[in-house]
Amino acid sequence: MQKVAILTFHRCINYGSYWQARCLAEGVGSMGVEAILLEHTSSRVNRAEWRCAMQPLLPAVTPKDDYPLYKAKIRKFFRSFAALPLSSPFSLEDPATMDDYPLVLVGSDEVWNLRHPWYGGYPLFYGEGLRCGRIASYGATFGSLGASERLDGWAEKLRRFSHLSVRDLHSERIIRDRLGLEPELVLDPCLQFPEAITASTDHRNREPYVAVYGHSFPIWFQKTIRGWAADRDYRLVSIGYRNDWTDEQWIDAGPEDFAGFVAGAEAVVTNFFHGCVFSLVNEKPFACVLSDYRTNKIRDLAMTVGADRHILTEETDPSTLNFILDNPLSPAISERITSLRRTSNAFLSHVLQ
Repeated sequence: MQKVAILTFHRCINYGSYWQARCLAEGVGSMGVEAILLEHTSSRVNRAEWRCAMQPLLPAVTPKDDYPLYKAKIRKFFRSFAALPLSSPFSLEDPATMDDYPLVLVGSDEVWNLRHPWYGGYPLFYGEGLRCGRIASYGATFGSLGASERLDGWAEKLRRFSHLSVRDLHSERIIRDRLGLEPELVLDPCLQFPEAITASTDHRNREPYVAVYGHSFPIWFQKTIRGWAADRDYRLVSIGYRNDWTDEQWIDAGPEDFAGFVAGAEAVVTNFFHGCVFSLVNEKPFACVLSDYRTNKIRDLAMTVGADRHILTEETDPSTLNFILDNPLSPAISERITSLRRTSNAFLSHVLQ
């Protein structure tokens, strides 16, 4: 059986990063190959990742009582990481000791974001130093990197890839403008291969609740959501992070907890990309507000699947919020996702030949 290695951010203390890595590995593995996640290691990256996991709301200081909860959350992630199909470890800074593979898939996640606070600037994610016969990308993105920012030769490294695919229109434009190439637009692995997510245990035995995923929401959004929830007697439950404006905090939830939690919610409120993705996977009504760091990927996801009206601004009419959270998702969204699954599957099948 052919081995295919996947290079992504699989050890981030982040629900979306974990699940996109797992879903891609399991999804590719279901296509008749052995999929392995490349276990790149870096003490520098680990320190930055764990520091962020303990103090995710900077510049706001983490309350003392929350530290044990964030530690428990990290331990749950470590247990989930250990169950992933991992390669032999090698240094992110010096990958010469990594095993050889016929094919390496780079992505999903912000693997090409040179502005990422700790992964940005590592040549490995642009294919430099990979020991393999071929390199391709699946659902890669430049994230918050501006379309006009200098890439200083980085984009040229992507010419070595045999096949290029991205998960957002912003990244598609960068490759088209800088390289003159047309990458395939594909779904995030969580939307493309949702089976592991939907198999997770949900929490429907709880009282009706709304899942709140993200942090640093604008005040106007907090007030709007609180008013809507109060009118319907829904509890607002924040998962993974503290949001004092919600009714309940579930900070120490692990990746599997998160999947089940979203599945059992009446609706989802978020400012994170994978908050939107998991809403779509579970066909949950959702409302999202943009943040500077995540604008590109959230905006493009909504545009790609036809969920633009689920992105709110301070000028949004309250009746729009009521409509999108009180009603099922438009059937047109599911139809668009189904169509993109066919395209994404065809791309992967071609790459794996």
